[in-house]
Amino acid sequence: MKNIISDPLKFAALVAHQLKGPMASIGTILQTIQGEFAGPISQKQKDLLTRAIASCDESLVTAQRLLSISRAFNEPSAFKSQVEISSIVRKSSASFNEQAEKNNITLTVKINIEPAYAIGNEAAITEMLEAVLSNAIKYTPDNGQIELILLYNEPMKMFEIHVSDSGVGIAEENREKVFIPFFRTAGARASARPGTGLGLAFVKAIVEASGGNVHIEKSHLGGTEIIINLLSAEKSVHAGEVETKKPPMKVVIIGGVAAGPKTAAKIMRLVPDADVTIVEKGRLLSYAGCGLPYYISGAVKEQRELMSSPAGVVRDPIFFQQVKNVHLLNQTEAVEIDRKNKRVRVKHLIDNLHSLLDYDKLVIATGSEPIKPVVEGIRLGNIFTLHGVSDAEGIKAALERGKARDVVIVGGGLIGIEMTEALVRKGCRVTILECLPQIFRLLDVEMSMLVENQLESHGVRVMTNTCVEKFQGDDNVKSVVTNNGTYPADMVIIAVGNRPNVELAKLAGLEIGQTGAIKVNSQMQTSDENIYAAGDCVENVEMITQKPFYLPLGSTANKQGRIAAINICGGNASFSSILGTVACKVFDYNVALTGLTEFAARKAGFDVVTVLVPAPDREHFVAGAALVMLKLVVDKNTRRLLGAQAIGSGHTDKRIDVAATSICTKMTVDQIANLDLCYAPPYAPVIDNIITAANVARNKLDG
Repeated sequence: MKNIISDPLKFAALVAHQLKGPMASIGTILQTIQGEFAGPISQKQKDLLTRAIASCDESLVTAQRLLSISRAFNEPSAFKSQVEISSIVRKSSASFNEQAEKNNITLTVKINIEPAYAIGNEAAITEMLEAVLSNAIKYTPDNGQIELILLYNEPMKMFEIHVSDSGVGIAEENREKVFIPFFRTAGARASARPGTGLGLAFVKAIVEASGGNVHIEKSHLGGTEIIINLLSAEKSVHAGEVETKKPPMKVVIIGGVAAGPKTAAKIMRLVPDADVTIVEKGRLLSYAGCGLPYYISGAVKEQRELMSSPAGVVRDPIFFQQVKNVHLLNQTEAVEIDRKNKRVRVKHLIDNLHSLLDYDKLVIATGSEPIKPVVEGIRLGNIFTLHGVSDAEGIKAALERGKARDVVIVGGGLIGIEMTEALVRKGCRVTILECLPQIFRLLDVEMSMLVENQLESHGVRVMTNTCVEKFQGDDNVKSVVTNNGTYPADMVIIAVGNRPNVELAKLAGLEIGQTGAIKVNSQMQTSDENIYAAGDCVENVEMITQKPFYLPLGSTANKQGRIAAINICGGNASFSSILGTVACKVFDYNVALTGLTEFAARKAGFDVVTVLVPAPDREHFVAGAALVMLKLVVDKNTRRLLGAQAIGSGHTDKRIDVAATSICTKMTVDQIANLDLCYAPPYAPVIDNIITAANVARNKLDG
């Protein structure tokens, strides 16, 4: 059969390769039209374009699958992976719902076992099932029925996929012939439906390459029933095939953005035969949330760049299955953790059906959620947070329509400040409203004033001690009412901070810490030894004070995910505490900080000495030399560095990285002053900024 299918398969791969470029170009053109760059369009036209773009995306995914399948046929072991087929059945059927409804066809899906781990290749099985469903819809008359059933045959140790229809049917003498390439029945040829006769030949090749079989019977609905049998992954397969062992442990990870995918990837490196499933509520996963402001500004051109690996491969479900061997259930919400029976109940958001996932170890990586003020008008249109790609798309669309001239950012924290430059570069008049006496509370007040001056020098209005009372408008926001007056607003971005997303953990009875985040030990274990947590939903410990601390950062989330994975796999790794090292760009200024501010150090009971030292970031005679204002916070009694803040047009990050390392090793300013840092005029002054600041601190300490 492999020889028979080789030419059609090569043909399909060639077609897929040729289609990828044009389909990508068509998608880009459609998005340009939808964004109204070529002129205004109606809402109905936008809806049609959305569907067309979705079809282009589906075509690109199909082309990618076909190319993957073509490559896989050259490596038989590629069809011996463990594949979770219930999710494939669910997703594949959902993709045909609209087409079935259009033809008044009732498409019924019955999944009798979930999860269902079979032997095969995920891309190939997905393409195979979609080919069968496409045929069923093609040859079923309007007002007909299609039934898709997944069940487990216990005696045979096989999974059965039944696709039945009420269509024209296939005569018994042709039921084997339809698997021959280019064969079409007389009824199919006589119909107006297009076809090549390659679909079922393609299906049979994939099923048999996976060690299964496929045959056709008369359907109880009156038409055709195609029955596909796939080997269970828990069965020892026949001699000559690659043996698939039962996974030593089942790991379910709730959350697929930062900590979750990192945990999954590390587990698969340590225990390659582990059974790892990621449950992600959203459609997209493993994206760089910190890059969203740069996507809005246009510095990052395409959404896919935020979800790509350094090699440029998009981290989609196919990537996780083929590259990481991880099962991914996106658009699936975890709704309950049954700790007693060690299983998670999930809801598939496409069809609202529920299923259960067993686990040996569970990882909660549910992240954080934006805080929204409870005030009148908060539900008006054009009021956004910045908490995901969909939020970024909404903001970007409003900007590209030219309908956001006056933008109000509520909150002068890190998120709000990072968004400001993107908005100004888009031509917006930006106002920042901060209820507290200063913006950027991660900094001391005099350093915060430098940031405020930089913002105002670029036309940004900064209003401190200004609290929002309500939003006004009709359908969309028009103005923001505060205790200090009313400000016009075509768009509002809420950036008052994030809170940990812990509802699922609370419902499960897990211990919540003082900060409101999940309490974990140094191995990232929760109060249940079989449940770990990592990322923005977790409470940390501040390194210097050793007190509970909450600061959601992508860097911390990835490190914690790695630690959790090592310990899940039997290792002994620790994640003890954090400093809260942060860097951000504010127009021409680079802002960075680590450790305790002067305010926080005094509040913690330290008797401190501070220094504020301005100096160029390289030799002053070198082109490009720029000022850096560096502040150190030092414990007067131990001479130990407690914190550092740096602001200026010069390179601040490398000075703060040195400071963070020094704090971690409990270095004194005397030791820092003698560090052997690199020197060359284009990179640093002969005595680096941080060494100069350490010497100034020594002078003050010594009187």
